[in-house]
Amino acid sequence: MHTEMTVREKLSALRGKMKENGIDAWLVPTDDFHGSEYVGDYFKCRAYLSGFTGSAGTLVVMEDMAGLWTDGRYFLQAEEQLADSGVDLYKMGQGGVPTVEDFLVDRLKPGQCLGFDGRTVAAKTAAKLSERLGAKQVKIDFTHDLSGEVWPDRPPLSARPAMLLGEAYAGKSRAEKLAQVREAMQEKGADSFLLSSLDDIAWLLNIRGDDVECNPVVLSYLVVTEDRVLLFANEKVFDEGCREALSADGVMILPYNNIYLWIRRLSAGRTLMLDTDKVNYALRAGIPAGVKVVDTTNPTLLAKAVKNPVEMENIRKAHLKDGVAVTRFMYWLKKRAEAAAAAGSQVITDENGTPVTEISAAEKLSSFREEQEHYMGPSFDTIAGFGPHGAIVHYAATPETDSRLKLDDFLLVDSGGQYLEGTTDITRTFVLGNVDGEHKKYFTLVLKGNLNLASARFLHGVRGMNLDYICRRPLWDLGLDYNHGTGHGVGYFLNVHEAPNGFRWKVVPERNDSCVLEEGMVTSDEPGLYLAGKFGIRHENLLLCRKGEKTEYGQFMYFETLTLAPFDLDGIEPSLLNEDEKKLLNDYHVRVNEAIAPYLPAAERAWLKEATRPVQ
Repeated sequence: MHTEMTVREKLSALRGKMKENGIDAWLVPTDDFHGSEYVGDYFKCRAYLSGFTGSAGTLVVMEDMAGLWTDGRYFLQAEEQLADSGVDLYKMGQGGVPTVEDFLVDRLKPGQCLGFDGRTVAAKTAAKLSERLGAKQVKIDFTHDLSGEVWPDRPPLSARPAMLLGEAYAGKSRAEKLAQVREAMQEKGADSFLLSSLDDIAWLLNIRGDDVECNPVVLSYLVVTEDRVLLFANEKVFDEGCREALSADGVMILPYNNIYLWIRRLSAGRTLMLDTDKVNYALRAGIPAGVKVVDTTNPTLLAKAVKNPVEMENIRKAHLKDGVAVTRFMYWLKKRAEAAAAAGSQVITDENGTPVTEISAAEKLSSFREEQEHYMGPSFDTIAGFGPHGAIVHYAATPETDSRLKLDDFLLVDSGGQYLEGTTDITRTFVLGNVDGEHKKYFTLVLKGNLNLASARFLHGVRGMNLDYICRRPLWDLGLDYNHGTGHGVGYFLNVHEAPNGFRWKVVPERNDSCVLEEGMVTSDEPGLYLAGKFGIRHENLLLCRKGEKTEYGQFMYFETLTLAPFDLDGIEPSLLNEDEKKLLNDYHVRVNEAIAPYLPAAERAWLKEATRPVQ
């Protein structure tokens, strides 16, 4: 019988392989071969080797050390999961903490070798590393997959069925989108375009899949030439109808790994367009010397982010359905809390008397979503954090940590759905029973930020970076903050995190999320506050950027709030809201009630009217 190795044993096995191959430092990013934020089970080498399961992090292993770099969302989780593992935590962005790159440049000596799987590191990142290490006479070896060699039960590559997304949902045909890309190629003088980011390929070909949990994408690489489209993927995931429709638009399906062969066989004199931020190092390194490379941002990036009128209308429908599900969950949760109070119990139970936990609450919310038409699954794993767990920004409940819900504290629930009509992402902080003045003060301050950002009016040309302060000001005024961006772009029945739009006050180059805001972009508005060991608060709605009036000063823009579900008025301290903020909240709740009430049974409808009552 196979027994699970400890992290120390896995690292020992890895060090043995490193020694065999003359490698002094082994780099393990979170990425798959496509630079995806979330990855399929086959690619979870960093999680397997380190024991840290967060969605972002980089592992470095040397003979005398192992370190895990991650960002502020995961500090608490990483501290818990790395305890006694032999892996040190490096808190990215904190004073005195070097970047992975700086650490490697500092620690590796002339004649030593850095190794990594070249398919899992972006070409631009690897080229920069190579340049800096080369100056120190440090070699790079990107030809091995040592992580895979020490993973005995590695899951297979995903091969889930793919589907076509019709124009009634996509709003534009494959042919139209391919024509756009070919225009961009002509402008750059390229005869071929290499695309490897999964959501860009799915968007461009109007296909969706299930190869990455919660992200409806297909494991694939794509090459567009002047007269052909080569899709490198597992042909078996496409049924006959899919294959015929793709073929009719000039798309030829070739084996997934043949992309590396295609690259190496490119003839001299060709001009290949690609984005080294997205294409992996092994692909870039495989391009023959005589081929001209045009390194430019994927033309699909902005086109995908700017939703067309059909997508915008569909997204509103998705949010209406999602709002019904979240509102019904809120009603159920509040009624269970009322029943516990009436019974004189602190513990909240379901209708059968079973205690409600973080995991079972998330499952209950999921059941309401599953009742909605065209629901395709979650857009990410639900975060349900009760009390102190709410302070762990990307908390993931496990059977060992699964807290029972009790009265007189917060339950923070961050969740979302994938629908044929779009992708949703919503966070609500629910009051269970009664909470004290401290809870209400901070709940209200965070809500002020959310409301004020949603009501912003601004000139075209403004970036997310210009608007972030509006959201943080109520907290910054008191010397408080949250250690994550204020908002991220959201795809259309695609990835819940999508560049290039976002709200963030500082430049984080690898995030690429502070572009000029354009009509049709969907961005989250999600300020928070997290008091370690006590509670966490986050209020999140999705905003659709719209064109407003045009004056002598230019084109003004505004946000349409897409998300439709009540904020929990039991957490509000009205005296902390000014008259404008009260109006914003009350107007929003009028919209929620009018939109959601027709889809609720009578008792829930009556409750919703009270849950969206005006705040005086």
